[in-house]
Amino acid sequence: MAKQLFGTDGIRGVAGEYPLDRATVYAFGVALGDDVTREHANAEILVGADTRESGEWIAATVASGLSRRGARVRYAGVITTPGVAYLTRTGPFAAGVMISASHNPYQDNGIKVFGHSGYKLPDAEEHTIEQQILALREEVGEPGEAALVADEALAGEYLQFLVSTIAVRLEGVKLVIDCGNGAACRLGPELFRSLGAQLVTIGGEPNGRNINLNCGALHVDGLRRVVLESKSAFGVAFDGDADRAIFVSQSGRIVDGDAVLLMAARAMKAAGQLPGDTVVATVMSNLGLEKALARDGIRMLRAPVGDKYVLEEMVRLGAMLGGEQSGHVIFRQYATTGDGLLTALRVLEIARRANAGLDELTNDLRVYPQKLVNIRVREKKDLAGVAAVNREIQRAEEAMAGSGRVLVRYSGTELLARVMVEAADQDHVDTFTASIAESIRREIGE
Repeated sequence: MAKQLFGTDGIRGVAGEYPLDRATVYAFGVALGDDVTREHANAEILVGADTRESGEWIAATVASGLSRRGARVRYAGVITTPGVAYLTRTGPFAAGVMISASHNPYQDNGIKVFGHSGYKLPDAEEHTIEQQILALREEVGEPGEAALVADEALAGEYLQFLVSTIAVRLEGVKLVIDCGNGAACRLGPELFRSLGAQLVTIGGEPNGRNINLNCGALHVDGLRRVVLESKSAFGVAFDGDADRAIFVSQSGRIVDGDAVLLMAARAMKAAGQLPGDTVVATVMSNLGLEKALARDGIRMLRAPVGDKYVLEEMVRLGAMLGGEQSGHVIFRQYATTGDGLLTALRVLEIARRANAGLDELTNDLRVYPQKLVNIRVREKKDLAGVAAVNREIQRAEEAMAGSGRVLVRYSGTELLARVMVEAADQDHVDTFTASIAESIRREIGE
């Protein structure tokens, strides 16, 4: 049965509206409390949030629901999502809850859940909690809000961990960071200054409503401009909860998650730290990455979109490196989720050891033209049974003859079909994206 509340990365929506209305948020807290106290009496749960104005009331409402079932809550205040994951698995916590909508605008918010392992909950457990939430919504009564006081020491523990992972200093490195007016605003500057970097910070003045607003990992034009104006060696932008990072090179080139995977895979293979010479990416990673890795004898496998699914495949294969084009990169030696700050440390360490910049480290990555089109549909009919759509896909694949890819899938949260075509030739990309999208509109479009 399809999930109704949980998407690929927790529960997400407009703060104050279903499924992030107070009744559902409170029912979530009660349901999670049921789940953890069933096995751990008097369990302690870690709760953190990003900088959105709705974060505090959602955290307080979740905490009230947890307390109703006897769970104890420890509040980290403003912290990154990977910070919550790290503290949950290294501390006494039965589970961790992060209040964030990641890269979305401030009006949205979300709830992400980690088990004591530091992993996001598997689909089956999310489904069980979801059924409890839906049953409890009308039964739990008036939602309350717990009084929360942030334990500042928790962020300090996470910061110490990050510093412990890097073996080089950053004196002499001129670095621009864009904190996206989000969760990295305190930790980012503290981290890089402690390592000796000459730092320029932008997007570091959150007011509850400017998170991700024309800044951060999805809006890197401002970062690129500051890198060029300041003649800095590197730029890095984090999204609202800092689980992803996108870089800008000294020349102003945008360096995404695919390019980071290439740099990291090469460095890890040379150091004997890439088991099976295997990297896990997603169906959205560029074909150019796959071909560049293959030239170095590195196999790339693809998982569904979502760093949760990348991690599941990494665990299954014993892989130590995986990630997404969007900037979620998982270094499994250190973390159980994408971590923008950790990724920045790894990239800076690789560059320092190679005595090279991002341009030199990624200059042989040929990015194939790629186009994504969304088509609103009236139903999510099994596409394998839609003959007209399959004919267009087959026609595209035959024409590209191995020099391109077609990916057609449904959105996990909306009535949308997504068509992605990637090829060496831009005309093929444009032509086949349009023809496949039009066939879907004719057959099952609204």
